[in-house]
Amino acid sequence: QAFRAAARFVGSVACLSPPMKFSTKLACLVAALAAADAVSVSIDRSQQVKARRFRNLLKSHSLRATTNAMAELFPFYHTSDAISDELKRLAGTCPGMTLQTVSERNIDVVTIRAPGASPTNKNFLLFGEHARELISPESGLHLIKSLCGETDLAERAKAILQDSEFQIVVNGNPVSRRKVETGDFCLRVSPTGVDLNRNWDEHWQPDAVFSASDTNPGPKPFSEPETQAFKELVTKYQPTTFLTIHSGTRGMYMPWAFDMQHLASRNEPQMMEILRKLDKDHCQCPFGAAGREVGYSCPGTCLDWVYDELKTPYAFAFEIYVDSAEDDDLKSRWEEKMAADAFIQTESHLGHSHFKDLFEAHPTDFVQLNSKRSRGKTQFDCFAQFNPSDADKFQRVVENWSAAYLDMSELIVANLKKGVGNSTGVVSTSV
Repeated sequence: QAFRAAARFVGSVACLSPPMKFSTKLACLVAALAAADAVSVSIDRSQQVKARRFRNLLKSHSLRATTNAMAELFPFYHTSDAISDELKRLAGTCPGMTLQTVSERNIDVVTIRAPGASPTNKNFLLFGEHARELISPESGLHLIKSLCGETDLAERAKAILQDSEFQIVVNGNPVSRRKVETGDFCLRVSPTGVDLNRNWDEHWQPDAVFSASDTNPGPKPFSEPETQAFKELVTKYQPTTFLTIHSGTRGMYMPWAFDMQHLASRNEPQMMEILRKLDKDHCQCPFGAAGREVGYSCPGTCLDWVYDELKTPYAFAFEIYVDSAEDDDLKSRWEEKMAADAFIQTESHLGHSHFKDLFEAHPTDFVQLNSKRSRGKTQFDCFAQFNPSDADKFQRVVENWSAAYLDMSELIVANLKKGVGNSTGVVSTSV
C-alpha cells in the first residue's frame, strides 16, 4: 500500500508495471522519489504520509537500489564503463582506429582513418556534452562500430572511409553521466554544475539565461576540464566538418546560435542544402540557422566557437530524439510551417517570429523561449523526454542517426572535391 501511494505521489505509476521484477520496481521508484520534493502533486494528506513513510523505509536500501537503476530499467543502454570497455575492445580489432583518454575527467577520444586512404574530409563529432542525453553517446558508439565493420552499415561506412576520417568524443561528460546511470535522469550539467555547451568563448555571458541549475555558463569561458579538453582536441585536429549531438527534441542546426541578428554566410547555402537533404531522409524536423527566439539567446556554444574561431567550413548541431507524443506534434507543426512559408525558413533564423509558437511548444537546446519545459518533471519524465525507453525504438534511433552522420560526411566530401564550400574566409550578413 505504501509502495503504491509513493508511486502515485511522484506520478510514476509506470514503476508498478506487472512485468517488472520487484527489485526493478524498487530502483524505478527510488529514482522517482529523488525528485518528489521538487514536484507539486495534488493528493490527499494520507497518501503523502504513506509516501514519505515509504521513502524513510527505503533509506537503508537507496544506494543499493539506485546504483544500477539504468542497467535494471533500461538494460539496452551502456554504462560509461561499458562504453569505455567497448572502445578498448574495438581499438584492438578495428583497422585504422586509435583510442586515447584525455583530461582529468577520463574522456575517451577515438580517431579512425582507413589504412592507405587519403581523406578529403576530417569529421570531428562531439557526443554527450549533456549527461541526461544518454542516446547521444549511444549513437556515437554505434557509428564507431559501423566504421569498424560491426553493423549493417559496415559496407557503406567502408566506402565513406575512403574519403573521410573521424575523430569522435564519444562520452563528453562521463562523470555526470555516471550519476544519471544511478537514476538522476534530469541531470544535464558537469560535476561542477556548469553547462558545457554554454562554456565556450563565443559571445559567452557570465549569467545563466535560464535556471543556473541547467544553463550555468561557468565562472569564465573554458573554465571546465571538459571544455578545455574539447578545445584542445578540435583545435589540434582542424576539422573540415564539426558536429555536436544532443537530444530532447529533433532538429538540425547551423550557426549562428548566439543571436538572431546575423546569418552565417560562409558556406551558408551549402550547409543549408546539406541539412535539407539530411532532413528529408532522416528527420522531417526543423532545420536551418539556430539563433535566438524572442527574449532568448544561446551564447557560449561549441557550434558557434568552432565555426567562428577555427573557420571550420561545415558546422552543425543535431538533436536526435524526443518522446513519441511530442514527436508527432513537432512533425505536424513543422509541416504546417513549411507549407505556409518555406521562404522564411531558408532565408532567416529559426528564431523568426514565424516559428515562435512551434518552439514555444518544442524548445531545443538552441532555439527556445524559456525553461518552463523542465519544471515539474519527475526523473522518469526526463528520461522519456531525452531517450528512447524501449529497445526497439533505441535501435531504430541509433541506426538512423549513424546513417545520417555517414550521409552528412559523404555530402560534404562531394562539395569539397568540387571546391564548393571549402573557403575559410569570414563573412557575416546582418538581417
